[in-house]
Amino acid sequence: MPRLTHKLPSYRLHRASGQAVITLAGRDYYLGTYNSPESRTEYDRLIQEFLANSRSAGAVQSQANQGAQTVTINELITTYWDFALGYYVKNSQPTRELQALKYSFKPMAELYGVIAVDNFGPTALKAVRQRMVDQGLCRSLVNRRVNRIRRIFKWGVENELVRSATLEALRAIAPLKRGRCSVRESDPVKPVPESLVNAIEPFVSRQVWAMIQLQLLTAMRPGEVIQMRRRDIDTSGTVWIYRPESHKTEHHGHERCIYLGPLAQKFVMPFLNRADDDFLFSPLDADKERRDKLSASRKTPLSCGNRPGTHRSSKPQRKPGTCYDVDSYRRAITYGTNNAFPWPNLAGRSLDQLSSEERLQFNAWRKAHHWHPHQLRHNAATHLRKEFGIEAARLILGHRSVAVTEIYAELDHQKAADIIAKVG
Repeated sequence: MPRLTHKLPSYRLHRASGQAVITLAGRDYYLGTYNSPESRTEYDRLIQEFLANSRSAGAVQSQANQGAQTVTINELITTYWDFALGYYVKNSQPTRELQALKYSFKPMAELYGVIAVDNFGPTALKAVRQRMVDQGLCRSLVNRRVNRIRRIFKWGVENELVRSATLEALRAIAPLKRGRCSVRESDPVKPVPESLVNAIEPFVSRQVWAMIQLQLLTAMRPGEVIQMRRRDIDTSGTVWIYRPESHKTEHHGHERCIYLGPLAQKFVMPFLNRADDDFLFSPLDADKERRDKLSASRKTPLSCGNRPGTHRSSKPQRKPGTCYDVDSYRRAITYGTNNAFPWPNLAGRSLDQLSSEERLQFNAWRKAHHWHPHQLRHNAATHLRKEFGIEAARLILGHRSVAVTEIYAELDHQKAADIIAKVG
């Protein structure tokens, strides 16, 4: 895969020819005699087009380069990446979409990186898709990554790097259909059994446990609970209102209001003694509390052995931050499940000492006892639907359509059975 870097083009001297040159997306554009008025004018024109394309090497065309070979797949990816670095940003931070784009473009770059973009047709895209299938990806993920590939060609058409006929040909490929292909299907997301949730409380920090309970009580998304700050919570009423600064549907202009009742408030109040701009749940605080607890329980006198903090690495590979992200929150829960449910047959052995059959049994045990934070939203949705109906669940989850809520809220089959029993 090409290096995805962002460089501002500069006016340079090509010593071998004595011409002025700039480089865009890995291609050299010769501007004429170095330091001549004509070369400066040509440079200004190309820079103007560069800025017009959101500081990306878009559809710039040098008069000296007319008739040059069309851009390759690698050049298209590199050029699009310049645009994506500035576009997929939220609150001055890159979004997770950038990582998803990398994974989507990698097999295309590996198979067809050096060919011209207009020679990349439906057969090539299906070959890239098959590479994803062979990697064991599920059907829905393969379809999403193929759509991202089509997105880069759509952007290429917009910026005159790709012919529109190429994009139309790629759009002719239908997505993989459930039951009509040999691709692995993903398991549906289900609510977590209550016993699995409660079991990890001794093995997670109080910050992580508070976030878990808040999700169960309010149906928050993981990305919403990790960014809670005091300034975003209106505590003036009996029911508090939390308005996340950033949420999933903000780009549609939707407002997200999360209501905190008395039980939810009990989990929030211990963390309100912070500055308005500080995040309530901080990995840095959790790490300090863990170290203080270990120090308090030590049996070696302070006059002997290491003093607290003296044996830490001066350059640790990973430092705790001031705010959890979705991945660190998920890892904390995974740590809790692994410690709450150790495999009984491990018996002090390392994983390298397990046989192939034992490794399969170990993986099956871990999978049966593993869960992730997004499942907690399904727990809350199912409970709300059972107690108050689908419309109440829709309002609290913040969905615009009941059809979306149906995905999260499990049907109450027992209620249906009771009704049929009465009907006869």
